[in-house]
Amino acid sequence: MNPNDKFMRLPKTFWANVRLISQEIGYTEKGTNQIRIPSMNGIESKLDKFGIDIKRLRTQKINNQRLGELLQDYFAYRADVLNSYVEPRLMNVKDAKRIFREHFSKLKPSCPIPMNKQTGTKKAPAYLTGLVNMIIEANSQGLPCEYDPRQLTVLTKDNLPLRTLARRVDGAFPSSVNPLAVWEIKEYYYTTTFGSRVADGIYETLLDGLELEELTEHENIKVQHYLIVDAYDTWWKQGKSYLCRIIDLLHMGLIDEALFGYEVVERLPSIVKGWVSQMVK
Repeated sequence: MNPNDKFMRLPKTFWANVRLISQEIGYTEKGTNQIRIPSMNGIESKLDKFGIDIKRLRTQKINNQRLGELLQDYFAYRADVLNSYVEPRLMNVKDAKRIFREHFSKLKPSCPIPMNKQTGTKKAPAYLTGLVNMIIEANSQGLPCEYDPRQLTVLTKDNLPLRTLARRVDGAFPSSVNPLAVWEIKEYYYTTTFGSRVADGIYETLLDGLELEELTEHENIKVQHYLIVDAYDTWWKQGKSYLCRIIDLLHMGLIDEALFGYEVVERLPSIVKGWVSQMVK
């Protein structure tokens, strides 16, 4: 999923408003779990305790549009794209297993296919990660790829370290040293509750995004950054607030694209072909 250009390159003050309003009003409606679209009256009542100048919040201009109107446009967009685009693409374990097997049979991969961390009858290939690896291999024209980097991502300049990122990523193309692209994969098909481990995954992606943003701003080096998630029950039934946060990260420019479930099949081949075209220039 690509971001909506209308909400790109907005000042950090806009996202300060989005986060604060989302915290105070909530991401979903209590009782129905529907994604909430805050009204200006609701925003005013919740932000009064912070001493916010609501008149200025309503009327100050960003890109020739009043902030209050832009906020409401964004909240409406966020809810709509999650309902109409993201939710239909999230897969359950049965769907993921079927799609994985279809691609395994068709592509006959030689890339790594890791197992999940389950035990007993739930022990199986990590379907989303395996699918990602197979699709990258099938579209990368034989170029190298680190499907499971076991080291920190390193950027160098003049044969010296320039940046070393704080975390290991789940994949890097073509290498975790001076990568063109890196990605994180969050598949939680067997998770029964939306616990801190799942939530921490979003904050880890935020950290990676901030480090890569700083790299671009200060060194003019662009590393493409992707977040790939799946599991209908975990993300849609329990974790809608974190899906909202992913849409926020996307439009803040901290990830270049978010891929949701079956979107890996729909979109990833084109992304990889784009990487290849950059490599062979």
